[in-house]
Order: sequence, then C-alpha cells, then structure tokens
Amino acid sequence: MSESVSTRKFGATSITGARIAIVVPALGAGGTEHVVNLIANHWARAGHKVTLITLEPPNVTPYYEFDPAIAITGLGVPPQRSSKLQSGLLVLRRIQRLRSAIRRAKPHLVLSFLTRMNVLTLLAATGLTVPVIVSERNNPALQPFGPLWKWLQNRLYPRAFGLVTMTQGALDHFPAKMRRRAWVIANAVDLPAGWQKKRGKNILAAVGRLTHQKGFDLLLEAFSKIAETYPEWKLVIWGEGDERPRLEAQRDALGLKARVEMPGVTPRPGLWVETADVFVLSSRYEGWGIVLLEAMAAGLPVVSFECEWGPGDMIKHSSDGILVPRGDVEALARALGEVLGDGALRERLAVTAEASARRYAPERILSEWDALASCALKHAAATRWLQDA
Repeated sequence: MSESVSTRKFGATSITGARIAIVVPALGAGGTEHVVNLIANHWARAGHKVTLITLEPPNVTPYYEFDPAIAITGLGVPPQRSSKLQSGLLVLRRIQRLRSAIRRAKPHLVLSFLTRMNVLTLLAATGLTVPVIVSERNNPALQPFGPLWKWLQNRLYPRAFGLVTMTQGALDHFPAKMRRRAWVIANAVDLPAGWQKKRGKNILAAVGRLTHQKGFDLLLEAFSKIAETYPEWKLVIWGEGDERPRLEAQRDALGLKARVEMPGVTPRPGLWVETADVFVLSSRYEGWGIVLLEAMAAGLPVVSFECEWGPGDMIKHSSDGILVPRGDVEALARALGEVLGDGALRERLAVTAEASARRYAPERILSEWDALASCALKHAAATRWLQDA
C-alpha cells in the first residue's frame, strides 16, 4: 500500500494525498471543461497530485486557468475527419496512448468525462487495478451516438467503479447494471473573478457551441418574430462551432444582420455576463446548461426551453425564470417579448434568479465530488487497489 495514502484518513467528505487522473477530450471553452477546471484546481489545492489527460496536442493552451501544480498530458490524437479505416486506427492509437499515460500517472483514481472518452478510458484501463469513475455530461437519450459506441458503452459501463450524472433524469435513463454505484452531482456556478455589470444596452444574450443541439436556429426564428416590436434590443450569440456558416446565412435571410451579433468565444471565460441584459437558452436538449445557471447567478432574467435535462431543475417557472415547451418557437417568441417589454418583470426575475443560484455554490458542489472520491478511494484501499506500481 502506498505510504503517502495509507497513513492518511479518508473522511466522509474529504480526501488527502491521492494521485488522481482526470481524462477529458479537450480543455477548450465549454461546460464540461469548466467543471474539470473547478474540480482539478480544488483537488490540487487540497494537496492531491492531479494529472489531466486530453486528446489534444501537448502544446495547446487551455481556455481555463489551471493550478501550476497540475500536470497536463496531451496525447496528440485529437478528433479529425478520416475514413472508417483511419478512424479505427486512430481509436486504437488513442487507447494505447491513454493507457500509457494512465500507467505513468500511477493514479489511485481515474475520473473520465464525456461518453466516447469514457468508453476509451475503460478500454485503456482494462486490467489495471485502479477504480474508474465515468461522468455523463449530456442527455444520454438524445445525443448523437453511433451503434458501435452505444454497444461499447453497454458492455463497458458496468465495469466502471461508478457513474456520475448531473440530473436524476439522466441517471434514470441508464439500466440498473450501469448504476450500481451512482451519483447525481449538479454543476457548480463559478462566475469570473472581478466581473462588473456593464449593462443597459438592451442585449439579449445566448451562449454555447454553434451546434444543432443548442438550437440557435430556433432562437433566430423566434427573435425574428419580435425584432420589429422591440427595435431597441439586439441578440448576441456567443460561441463557436461548425454551424456558424448556416446560422449566419439564416440570420441574413431573416433580415437580422444588423440586429444579431455572433462575436465568437469571449476572451476570458464567462465575461458575457457583464454586458447581457436578458439571457435565453434555446437548446433542443442539455445535460445541464451551465450558462443558464451562470446567467441566474449574475442576476439576469432568463428564458429557457424546458428541455431534458437541467433547466427544469434550475428554474421555477415565473418565479426565477421563464420556461417554455421545448422546441416551441412561437412560445419562445412570446416569452421573450414578455420579458423584453416589461422592465419590472425583468427586475423581479433577476432578483429571484440570483437568490436561487446560490444553491449551486462551488463549495457545496465540490464537497459532493470530495465525497465521491473518498468513497472510491476507501473502496480501493479495502480491495488492495491502492498499491504503488
């Protein structure tokens, strides 16, 4: 048994002196990457040796700032368009390099994020005596997922020490054999340090990757229905992604080029909260929707599709936000018109939203991750998994 771990006590909600490997595809801008940033920094500052393993090249600069004590290992095998044969070879290369990286890190615990990465991690850890926890960060029922990956997920997830989802709805989607040990841990809200309110320019903000999932095409259609009624308001969609050309073409076809801005990713994480006056989430589905929670914590009135899952956990309709049926463009347009046209309503929603968001303070959510890690490490110690290689 490792001396650095065996001489320490694992409390009910705390751990000390562990080596932890966190596996995630990339460290760019996004909700999962933000969560990884919070957890990794928290554990590093608590005295653990944290290694981040990504598919990115070794020299890529993370979007979020990490504690200097954290080791970042880029495997140099990022996603890329290729033939089926090349894709298969690339998957094998990822598994091989991931396995080598895990062995070098000698972790007492491996925590993996996102479905395909979870599958790769479980394959890479086959035969290694280390507990692996997998975390689902999206809607498992609706996210695009090929039949081979689905088959691998069904076969491999039962091997994991445990499964983490952000909502009970997502967890209930998985069969019992995949959730023998399971945790529901919501996302924490963490606004940028030193942010300032620079509001009053009538900005309706939306944030997310420019993908089909985020429903910005539905948002553009909804905004086009109320744009003439509220000429003083403009829509700003923050984010980047493959759908940009199509969304820009749709915006221009709707005659909204002067009313809709798409400036890309903010220079620093979360700075969009400074200039927004109202926030809207138009996703077709979500795992959680961290930007919605960030908007609420920043004291913004919010309007959201009630997509599965996340928004319904955060918002109590008409109290701290407005929920509309998922995908209903007419209902979204009406709700946005209601909020944009009523300053008193915006103020009331903003005050209650900020109060509601305090339920997701980082210290509370991170204590749940501590409890999860403590459980895994205790089990590993009991089954003699905490042995130095």
